[in-house]
Amino acid sequence: MKKAGAMSFKLWHCAGSRSVRPLWTMEEMGLDYELEVMQFPPRFLHPGYAEINPIGTVPYFVDDKDGPDNIIQMTESAGISQYLVDRYGPSTLAVEPSEVGYGGYLNWLHRSDATLTFPQTLVLRYTLLEPEAMRLPKVAEDYTKWFYSRLRSVDLATADNEFLVANRFTIADITVGYALYLADTLGLAEGFKPNTKAYYERLKQRPAFQKAISL
Repeated sequence: MKKAGAMSFKLWHCAGSRSVRPLWTMEEMGLDYELEVMQFPPRFLHPGYAEINPIGTVPYFVDDKDGPDNIIQMTESAGISQYLVDRYGPSTLAVEPSEVGYGGYLNWLHRSDATLTFPQTLVLRYTLLEPEAMRLPKVAEDYTKWFYSRLRSVDLATADNEFLVANRFTIADITVGYALYLADTLGLAEGFKPNTKAYYERLKQRPAFQKAISL
């Protein structure tokens, strides 16, 4: 990590949020970056954030390496991770189109958010974020079941493999690993099946993961 104003990368980050994905990726790649840590939800608790990122979500990422007329601005966590490995590789964290596992790699990148993280956001909202009078335990219960049913894909993929694709650690593991981390913070890890639990334990041992969740 560099001091403010000294780099091309800046990431707006909330502890425990999806911004863990690009932060973990940058740590794995050894990239220098500027980090702005905010309270969640930043659209309410971080003055001026709505002017920086009009949709108010986390993460928000900027790369100004190509100059002030070509600033890259991104808000999708898996997309930022993919951008980093594609733009600033070559990196073993990426799977190339010529590799056998490329299709599965792309599928996991998208599944990590659309299928594995989305249902958890509803659990989070209706058990913790909404005022108590507006919480909906039945919605949280239904989407917890949805999450567990989709999580079977991870258990199957890791039955005989240390990582998800290409016989190595990639950003597919980072993006899915964050979904498992979120589940852990919500108390859902108790429902992990054995392969998923062992896989998550392997991911948690990585120094870059430990650094990312500490910031």
